Amino acid sequence: MQRDRAKTLRLPFLAAVLPLLAACSGQYTPVSFTAAGDQIVASGTIDHTTLSAFEEIMDENPGAKTLVLQNIEGSVDDDSNVVFSRVVREEGFDTVVPSNGLVASGGTDLFLAGNRRLLEPGACVGVHSWGGGGYVAADLPDGHPEHDRYLDYFEDIGVNPDFYWFTLDAAPEDEMHWMTSAEANRYDMTTRAATRLGAAAICDER
Repeated sequence: MQRDRAKTLRLPFLAAVLPLLAACSGQYTPVSFTAAGDQIVASGTIDHTTLSAFEEIMDENPGAKTLVLQNIEGSVDDDSNVVFSRVVREEGFDTVVPSNGLVASGGTDLFLAGNRRLLEPGACVGVHSWGGGGYVAADLPDGHPEHDRYLDYFEDIGVNPDFYWFTLDAAPEDEMHWMTSAEANRYDMTTRAATRLGAAAICDER
């Protein structure tokens, strides 16, 4: 799929800058994990502490192989997010976004790491263009090496790279596009077809 290159320049990157400013002032909540039977439930923002916290709860609950993403709005460190997501795949976890749950931005990338993946009816799934380090992804040429972190990750977990380009075009970096079930099914995001995802009006309030 060829991307539409007729783009206007974006506003300065806010979606990455604001979380990073929040991180510096301690205003975001890092991901926390709780065990619930044979599941591990996750909520918060992915950062450099997420992997170690995940490894700790895995050690305490060796039988748990389902990661429930209750509310993962994104990450303040894309490299940490990709490393953590790769571990989720390597450890053989399934991923679920419950009917009252939400994933967005890096949280959506994490969801795709699941061995088997389920979006329950009403789940919110958000995507947008990334930015940071002086870059806005949607404005970079397709062959720019800054894309490789994500393209390599999606290739390794078996996700069609068209999904990556879709996310860049779906919404600017300072906005969020809430995916429909038709879009989720187009990119085979789930092990079995998604039926009804959360509407934008609902997702914006979660």
